[in-house]
Amino acid sequence: QVQLVESGGGLVQAGGSLRLSCAASGGSVSIETMGWYRRAPGKQRDLVAAITSGGSTNYADSVKGRFTISRDNAKNTVHLQMNSLKPEDTAVYYCNAAGPRTWWWTWGQGTQVTVSS
Repeated sequence: QVQLVESGGGLVQAGGSLRLSCAASGGSVSIETMGWYRRAPGKQRDLVAAITSGGSTNYADSVKGRFTISRDNAKNTVHLQMNSLKPEDTAVYYCNAAGPRTWWWTWGQGTQVTVSS
């Protein structure tokens, strides 16, 4: 099965930047979609950004213009460049991957992002 490992989280002040990375390994099936979700304390896990194998992207309205998702299909990695961070961006960020037609999907363990005011 595919294993996802996130990295790049940490503490930043408002207005700062972080770059999250997620590496997929251990699976032989192709990955159609990779993305990032986040969960703030007491809230549901919501989509932040996603990208298909063809490069199509989707962003939550709250991060448009500030975050950029990118993907290296050859390395099965996905990145999330987060600029102009706000305290409300504070959450655990989870990497997600799904196969064609979403016949399978899996999650990383999450990486903490904390933005101080």
